[in-house]
Amino acid sequence: MSTRRNRRIWIPPAMLLTAALGAALLQAAPVRHPEALAGTRPSAGPTITVRPVPSAPSRPTRPQPVRAGTTLVDFPVRAELSVPRWLQPGEFAWNDEGAPVGETVIVVNLRGRVLSVYRAGHEIGRSSIVWGSDDKPTPLGAFKILEKDADHRSRTYNNAPMPHMLRLTADGVALHGSEMADDIATHGCVGLPREFAALLFRATRVGDRVLILKG
Repeated sequence: MSTRRNRRIWIPPAMLLTAALGAALLQAAPVRHPEALAGTRPSAGPTITVRPVPSAPSRPTRPQPVRAGTTLVDFPVRAELSVPRWLQPGEFAWNDEGAPVGETVIVVNLRGRVLSVYRAGHEIGRSSIVWGSDDKPTPLGAFKILEKDADHRSRTYNNAPMPHMLRLTADGVALHGSEMADDIATHGCVGLPREFAALLFRATRVGDRVLILKG
């Protein structure tokens, strides 16, 4: 179900997730809800995919990523993806080739508008996100994936599709495939490009950790 709400201010930062997970200036945009979405097929192969956008980004072209050798929250970052710029809504990068076997941790930076996936400290995925509106904010903290459902539908919001859903809370907060745009907000979930959500679904297991930070 999609709704159009009153205008509000989003302040997207000029940089990706940093070691300090800092924030920067926002831009104004109206808000509507992205729950009514269709599924998608994942990309084939372990190649980095940065999805095209109609125009060049207005943010800095050399964002400052997390540096290998630092510690992010409570796990070491040993390697990161080579992503040359800030990801526009709907863009993502994925490359799990050569990543060692180990713990998978998902880190969400709400102000940074980015989600990163780490396996054994190696970043294997990075994506733009949409997140909860002011009246239904995305909760902060440490979570575990409680349930996986590739074809989930919301019982709360008129059976709206939530493809490749990874449930984080008993009351329905989840990571899932979503429509992506600057003027989109969710009812508390973290929305992802549908292709990326499918890749993330395949790469994770029930019990994997998800850290949601304000940034």
